[in-house]
Amino acid sequence: MHNRHFYIEAEFSQESKALQNVCGDSCESRKLKEEDRLITVLSDGLGSGVKANILATMTTSMALQFTAKNNPPERTSDFIMKTLPIDSKRQISYSTFSIVDVNCFGDASIVEYDNPSVLLHRKGQFIQINKTVKTITRPDSRPAKVFYSNIKLNKEDRIIMVSDGITQSGMGSKRAPFGWGEDGLRHFIQQTISQQTKISAHRLARKIMQRAQANDANELKDDATCQVIYCREPRKLLLASGPPYYKNYDAVLAERIASFEGKTIVCGGTTSKIISRELKRDISVELDNYEPGLPPVACMEGIDLMTEGILTLGKVSSILEKIKHNVVKGNGPAEKMVKLLLGSDSILILAGTQINNAHQDPNLPVELEIRRNVIKKIASILEEKFLKKIEIEFL
Repeated sequence: MHNRHFYIEAEFSQESKALQNVCGDSCESRKLKEEDRLITVLSDGLGSGVKANILATMTTSMALQFTAKNNPPERTSDFIMKTLPIDSKRQISYSTFSIVDVNCFGDASIVEYDNPSVLLHRKGQFIQINKTVKTITRPDSRPAKVFYSNIKLNKEDRIIMVSDGITQSGMGSKRAPFGWGEDGLRHFIQQTISQQTKISAHRLARKIMQRAQANDANELKDDATCQVIYCREPRKLLLASGPPYYKNYDAVLAERIASFEGKTIVCGGTTSKIISRELKRDISVELDNYEPGLPPVACMEGIDLMTEGILTLGKVSSILEKIKHNVVKGNGPAEKMVKLLLGSDSILILAGTQINNAHQDPNLPVELEIRRNVIKKIASILEEKFLKKIEIEFL
């Protein structure tokens, strides 16, 4: 999400309890494009495994729906607690939740129930969040304290939300007999940011998770989730694929690429030749970076990545559909493109509309779509799944 002042990056890292295939935590974010607003929810279900996952997933789903419809936070909390099913053994309905709702001006409302405290890191230190507490009666007649707060976010602020699998990691060990705790977490975050002041939300969340795993000798004793929200300057990227419909637009395309302030990707042989001709820059091929099924990447001065067209885009679309948590393995042309896309916030796609007859070849795999449709699919996944700001211009 972005506004006039900064971009809001939201990323999380999650791992299951040792020997469990399903994580009992749930973390979901939703971008409301029309309102330029971001909602993120972290929930920890009772116990672990499938049942815990169901409880947590129900909680995040309800919290997202109610918050998106601008229901009062108190009503959202009350509804969640009175809707969750009762655990047959313990006779309680239980799922923690932390909700952060940020609008386009940096105004954030926070709701917290029974998770470790939401942390706000600003200018090298943690800022105390002023909270209002209200008591809600749960279905088991036990009172539950829910905390509500409102804050104004500034550029370079970070919000960190975790489940107790993070803060309780290391419990019982000689180093941390009572667990890592919030103090240990704060110290680690402060140390990490001081060493890497521009560390991304994704990278910070992953580092926190890796440290929690190390605390438990790489066998987590509970499900663990870390969500980081980072307010910063947007990282911009331009992806150009396909020649313009009108030939006199070739120079316009080349100038847009040359003057762009950010990373650039040129995708397609014909497009690459146009840019080479118009900018008078040579193309060289990296033969040592070969991947079966895809032509190797090429190099040009001022271009961060230059690849073949429709085959590479098709694989990029497939990778984006399958991956989770922003983790990409491999270093082929498609993987390189995915890493650049996921490492960017605001992505401008310049899509040429001149038809390439090769794409109508009946011998090509049936699943390959025309470039325009593949680009639209990639854009949709980046927007909906990875919360990127996407703009497409057809030339």
